[in-house]
Amino acid sequence: MEMQQFYYDNKIVKKFLYASILFGIVGMLVGLILAVLFLFPTLTNGVSFLSFGRLRPLHTNAVIFAFVGNAMFAGIYYSLQRLLKARLFSDFLSNLHFWGWQLIIVAAAVTLPLGITTSKEYAELEWPIDIAIALIWVVFGINMIGTILKRRERHLYVAIWFYIATFVTVAVLHIFNSLEIPVSGLKSYSVYAGVQDALVQWWYGHNAVAFFLTTPFLGLMYYFVPKAANRPVYSYRLSIIHFWSLIFLYIWAGPHHLLYSALPDWAQNLGVVFSVMLIAPSWGGMINGLLTLRGVWDKVREEPVLKFFVVAITGYGMATFEGPMLSLKNVNAIAHFTDWIIAHVHVGALAWNGFMSFGIIYWVIPRMMKTELFSKKLANFHFWIGTLGIVLYALPMYVSGFTQASMWKQFKPDGTLQYGNFLETVTQLMPMYWMRAIGGTLYLTGIIVLVYNIVKTVRQGSAVEDELAEAPALQKISTGRLKGEKWHGWLERRPIQLTLLATVAILIGGIIQIVPTIMVKSNIPTISSVKPYSPLELEGRDLYIREGCVGCHSQMIRPFRSEVARYGDYSKAGEYVYDHPFLWGSKRTGPDLHRLGGKYNDNWHFNHMWDPRSTSPGSIMPAYTWLFDNKAMDYSLTEAKMKAMRTLGVRYTDEDIANAQKSIQEQASVIEKNLTNDPDFVKSYEESKQKAAAKGETFVSMKDREIVAMIAYLQRLGTDLKVKK
Repeated sequence: MEMQQFYYDNKIVKKFLYASILFGIVGMLVGLILAVLFLFPTLTNGVSFLSFGRLRPLHTNAVIFAFVGNAMFAGIYYSLQRLLKARLFSDFLSNLHFWGWQLIIVAAAVTLPLGITTSKEYAELEWPIDIAIALIWVVFGINMIGTILKRRERHLYVAIWFYIATFVTVAVLHIFNSLEIPVSGLKSYSVYAGVQDALVQWWYGHNAVAFFLTTPFLGLMYYFVPKAANRPVYSYRLSIIHFWSLIFLYIWAGPHHLLYSALPDWAQNLGVVFSVMLIAPSWGGMINGLLTLRGVWDKVREEPVLKFFVVAITGYGMATFEGPMLSLKNVNAIAHFTDWIIAHVHVGALAWNGFMSFGIIYWVIPRMMKTELFSKKLANFHFWIGTLGIVLYALPMYVSGFTQASMWKQFKPDGTLQYGNFLETVTQLMPMYWMRAIGGTLYLTGIIVLVYNIVKTVRQGSAVEDELAEAPALQKISTGRLKGEKWHGWLERRPIQLTLLATVAILIGGIIQIVPTIMVKSNIPTISSVKPYSPLELEGRDLYIREGCVGCHSQMIRPFRSEVARYGDYSKAGEYVYDHPFLWGSKRTGPDLHRLGGKYNDNWHFNHMWDPRSTSPGSIMPAYTWLFDNKAMDYSLTEAKMKAMRTLGVRYTDEDIANAQKSIQEQASVIEKNLTNDPDFVKSYEESKQKAAAKGETFVSMKDREIVAMIAYLQRLGTDLKVKK
């Protein structure tokens, strides 16, 4: 049999691993800053790019796409070459993939703190970056599929099935969720509105977790756990069942993020049914991973890499049990919008993704450096302090979530809310937020220990950037079924057919859920009294999006007695037909805002945005003083925004667009006049005029400042429906 010599490319693996470590520190540090801002909300007052609303999407993007994403690419490129006995398809594509991905991360790190965002969870980046993501993802796919086609190993191992499903599904999710109409180089509107946008977003959001944070890491589990344990995977048959059932069922589960919302009941119920079924394949994968370690538990006690893998797989099992449980309507009614969801998400992110990444780093780097890990003691210390960090993070958030849900729903004997003031439910949580910050600090400390350990390991080793390997050439055989060959064995020899079948499996659920919601108008009944936003309100809504207010405030009142009593009549699907994008939110750090319009006067909103504690003692909301800066609000894009909205079906007439600037001035003047009802405002306003005159500066009228547009939007919320109190 002819043997061929070739070289594995370790350079690209090393680059992705180093990037993962770097962005792991950045992502966790930003997360820790956010935890501290709950305790000291005035810490970054006056600094717009360090406000909670702008930093939160930076944290999630840095952890998911920079830390975990780079670790995923490193693990895939390392294992893919060895499973296929072939060098990666193209060194050029490998490097284009690496540098393109890092530029995307840098673009996110610049734009998100500047408030350049679409506000859609895990998809906040604006349209030019979305296009770049799609292009680099295609580069990754070509490189992977090209490597598969030039392989020397006939059968595709289970890990590669998961890699293929990851590439196909993430491409579909990203493209369809990112369809948007550009208004300018850094501003766009989602092509979907309201309920449809919510369904598409959580079809993407849930399955981004499934196919970016889960399926590739399951593939890595199937490669690295047997390698580290020096044992074969527990069950080949179970891996087949795990793969096909998981990718088929997962894609249906997105609507469980929208239970009791304005989404049609049939879509909600589909999400519940398939979410519950998901526990079977998820736990099948966990069992397959843990039982691979049967007989080597003594080795687990000694080897830090295996410790990381065991806790990672256990964390995966916990998160995938909790997910189906949270999708049950009676449980979701308690947990949704609370810190319980924060705990759930972080068990998956910190334990499953984080610890799998750490285990891979500790296993791969010494082998590429042809040396031993510098210190197993430090790695074990990292494991224990990281585990303690996860526990101290998650447990307080579970307690916080239960506390919130209980207090939100309690009534007095006379039928009024026990805790009518939302802030009463916030002040009770501060001890839990302190513990969360401590847990996050411990977890970040573990990553810093890893950095030291890896630096010392690299220095004592000798990098092998092109690793010599040898394997027999792949011989051509019949494309049909061989004698005694099972159907899946045949499929493992046919990567194109396997890819096509995986694509069909993931498309079925999306088509059945999304197409009827978008195409069948009766699913989203319209309401005649619901009108498009005025030009000033539209600009104010964009400010609301820019400042990340949706990260703390929902705009979706569910049909529960407690929510109707607290916020007003429950939300209707037809109220959101002009909302591009939807702003329902997924967490209530502050109260729901859907019926906020008219609840307070303009002066209250003015003072609340300047200093939240002046109107709401004990509030942990940051001040938005930059909205009051002595500069003119830029309305140069208003007409372009309205034209884009009209293209999407919003009922703006030519006259509305032509009179946009006039309408803005008229509505802003009314708000400015209303503000003069407050003597303190009049006094400070006159003083600022005099100061500007003394300095020879041009004084900008209050009606031309951003705060006025924000007030206009907040006062509009929920006013289209006239509901009796």
